[in-house]
Amino acid sequence: MTRIRLAIVATTASMLAGPVVAQQPPPAPPPPLIDWAKVEIKTVDLGNKTYMLQGQGGNITVAVGSDGIIMIDGQFAPLSEKIAAAIKAVSPLPIKYLVNTHFHGDHTGGNENFAKAGATIVAHDNIRVRLAAGTVAGLTGNKAPPRPAEALPKQTYVGGSITLEVGGRKAKLTHVANAHTDGDTWVWFADANVLATGDTFNNLKRYQNIDYGNGGDVRGMIRALDTYLKVADDKTRIVPGHGPLATKADLAVFRDMLVTSHDRIKKLFDEGKTESEVVALKPLSDLDSTWANNQAHAIGHTRNVFASFQRF
Repeated sequence: MTRIRLAIVATTASMLAGPVVAQQPPPAPPPPLIDWAKVEIKTVDLGNKTYMLQGQGGNITVAVGSDGIIMIDGQFAPLSEKIAAAIKAVSPLPIKYLVNTHFHGDHTGGNENFAKAGATIVAHDNIRVRLAAGTVAGLTGNKAPPRPAEALPKQTYVGGSITLEVGGRKAKLTHVANAHTDGDTWVWFADANVLATGDTFNNLKRYQNIDYGNGGDVRGMIRALDTYLKVADDKTRIVPGHGPLATKADLAVFRDMLVTSHDRIKKLFDEGKTESEVVALKPLSDLDSTWANNQAHAIGHTRNVFASFQRF
C-alpha cells in the first residue's frame, strides 16, 4: 500500500447516529430488499468529458482522460457490471483510479469488483482503517463486518490534499476533518468546474446522516459547506452524495439548515439539557417539516447534532 503524506496543504475542509445512552432503542428494521435487476444507471453529461452516474446508492463522478478514467465512488457490488457498462458507453478506456469519498457501503460496495478489473482504490487512510476493522453505528448498533483485502484502498493520504492525474485530467482530493465521518474526501475537477462532495452534502432537501459513531460532527459539516461555497461559482456543477445535480445556491440552503441546527441545539446543550430533554423540546420542528422523512428521521438528526457536542 502507498501512503501519501503531505506536510502542509492548507484547505479547510450523514442521519442516524446518537450518543450512547442508558437505554438503547430497538434495532432499526432491515432496509427493503432491492431488486438489482430493475435498477437503471442514469448518465448525466457535465461537460469536458466529465459525467455523473446515478443508480442505487451514492452518486458517481467519472472523468475521462486521454488514456484512462478517474471514478469517484462505486455504489453497491451487485451494480458493478451495470456501472461499468454505463462508463464504457462514454469511453472504452480503463478505470485507473476509484476514489472513495467515505467508507459507507453504498459508496464502497463495488470496491472489490473494480479493483479486480484493474482500478487502484484511493481514499483517506481512515477509510482503509474502518473498512479493514468493521464499524458499528452509534444509534442503532448495526454492524458492518470487516471488508476483504481486495476492497481496501491501496493508495491513501492522511490530511490536506493530493492530486490524481490521468491522461491530462486532474482530480484534487481534499480531506474534510470530522464531517459526515472522519474520513471524508471531496474532489475538485478544475478543468470541468465540477465538485463532488460525497455525503457531506445531499441535494434531496433532507437531513444528512452525521455518523458521529465514526467521527462525524455537525461542525465539520458546516466547515465543509463553507469551503464548497468558496470554491464554487454560479456555473459549478456539484455532484452531491445523493440527489440530482446541484448548484451553489443548493449548497447555501443546505448550509443554512446545518447552521440553524447547530445553533439551536448547541444553546440547549450549553444550558445543561440532556439529550432526552432536547429531543422532547423539538427545537427543529419548523425545519423537520421540510427536512425530515418522518418523526424518527427528525429525532435522529437532533440526536446526531447533540452528539457532536459530546465528542469534545
